[in-house]
Amino acid sequence: MRRIFYFCRAVVHLLWMGLTVVPYSLTIVLLGAVGVSKAALYPWARSWLKSVVDSARWFCGVRYEVHGLERVLALGDAPIVLLMKHQSAYETFLMPAVMPKPLAYVFKKELLSIPFFGWSIGRLDMIHIDRADRARAFAKVVQQGRDLLSRGVWVIMFPEGTRTPRGQVGSYKQGGARLAVQTGAYVVPVAVSSGRCWPRRAFVKIPGLVEVSMGPPISSVGRNAQDLMAEVQEWIEREMQQLDPEAYAVEGAQGLVR
Repeated sequence: MRRIFYFCRAVVHLLWMGLTVVPYSLTIVLLGAVGVSKAALYPWARSWLKSVVDSARWFCGVRYEVHGLERVLALGDAPIVLLMKHQSAYETFLMPAVMPKPLAYVFKKELLSIPFFGWSIGRLDMIHIDRADRARAFAKVVQQGRDLLSRGVWVIMFPEGTRTPRGQVGSYKQGGARLAVQTGAYVVPVAVSSGRCWPRRAFVKIPGLVEVSMGPPISSVGRNAQDLMAEVQEWIEREMQQLDPEAYAVEGAQGLVR
């Protein structure tokens, strides 16, 4: 019975998302078409993302807490690259909703073809790349990232590249660290326990608390990308064991951090 109840709640949440994304997306697309700046369009997108997070609490019982934000705020207007653990779609909605600065995601260009959602993110200050052409993709990340960071937009990347199952460790790529090194930006590692409430590729959402933990900012000045990313990975995976100890207590699970 409980699973059926959770399933029905997830259906209601999906319907909410589907119904609300249309007017928000059309507004963004139409305003963009008449010349409204991307910076001015961002609050519209943020409002919808916040509604998704809020409705996940109303309909599915998924709550959140953010720890360590004061560490980031202490940097003032310094350029920041957020490198975040990726377990579900939840954090992609949550981060713009709770961060005090505009965020620019780095994402695969295929998302632009999603009706309404993809059309609207194509109008925003985001960095969409062709993963099949890695060299050109990274050059675009650096070029656009440098411009965005100079305008006070924080760049957010998922170094594992894709959603990683709860309790496992993906392959950390160096792109985010390389961007920080080339632009002199601070790196902020971010851990998130979204997998226990909004599992990867799962439709049903489990009521509970999602914790976001933001680590100490790391200066990229004088660093090399490989060592910087190793430090980021070490902090994130150590913090994940604190946020979600049950997931890391499973014996023999492939890819677990001990």
